[in-house]
Amino acid sequence: MLYMIYSTDAENSLVKRLAARPAHLARLEELKQQGRLFAAGPLPAIDSEDPGEAGFTGSLVIAEFENLESAQQWASADPYIDAGVYTASIVKPYKRVLP
Repeated sequence: MLYMIYSTDAENSLVKRLAARPAHLARLEELKQQGRLFAAGPLPAIDSEDPGEAGFTGSLVIAEFENLESAQQWASADPYIDAGVYTASIVKPYKRVLP
């Protein structure tokens, strides 16, 4: 089943985010290679694809996991948590309807 992982950034976390980004992306790439990644990306703090120094307010990942518990465990192990980027993550089942 698909699960939505919505994570919120700490204020002024852009420098920490950039430092931890390679490890964060490596985990997402692994999901992608396994055919389990539906969508992933950051949430810009301003209405711009490249928010620059404004940074980001969080991230959204939609991926396939065996169950809610495994999705929560995966989210809890994100390098952005250890780096102090994320302050919280919400994990919920996601049902794709369109497209």
